[in-house]
Amino acid sequence: MPRGFFARPATEVAPDLLGRHLAFGGVTVRLTEVEAYSGEGDPGSHAYRGPTPRTRPMFGPPGFTYVYFTYGAHWCVNLVVGEEGSASAVLLRAAEVLDGGDLVQQRRGRARVVDWARGPGRLGQALALRGEHTGRDFCRPPLGEPIDLAVTAGDPVAPDRVATGPRVGVSGPGGDGDLFPWRFWVSGDPNVSAYRPGVRRRGTR
Repeated sequence: MPRGFFARPATEVAPDLLGRHLAFGGVTVRLTEVEAYSGEGDPGSHAYRGPTPRTRPMFGPPGFTYVYFTYGAHWCVNLVVGEEGSASAVLLRAAEVLDGGDLVQQRRGRARVVDWARGPGRLGQALALRGEHTGRDFCRPPLGEPIDLAVTAGDPVAPDRVATGPRVGVSGPGGDGDLFPWRFWVSGDPNVSAYRPGVRRRGTR
């Protein structure tokens, strides 16, 4: 997909990503669930209070990855979108594995096929995308290097099949589904994660 596709607000790019294919390291998935985050104007975003060493890729130009570690166990994959400096991104929440199932099975152990990439941590594990892959250009690889991470056209989902709702696990105003109905998923698709409201933990904002 061209960089211009991603150079739009997160809430426009996110639903347009449903049905698209993402390929990395021998595995290809079809995206079924995503969440939009809009940076410093979004209390649910990692970038709400400005850049940090971890979130710096979010403030860069569109077409790069932001991969972060959560709950001491999982790597979650985001695609940076919008204008440079806006810190907008789309979290990839769930997908269906289309190719490379043998690799995914090794990585996901005895998990059911429907659970291979149903949830952001599972998706990151299925693709083997980790912290060292943050800041990776998925629109154009470095000169002389093969394309190993790409988002392709796939099969875009018709607007009447796109469901929306509150983001998963986001507490406070950012989790308000009326203010931020920024989770998008393919209605009726079994490869979509279950909704869980956010719970504010002591010591978090």
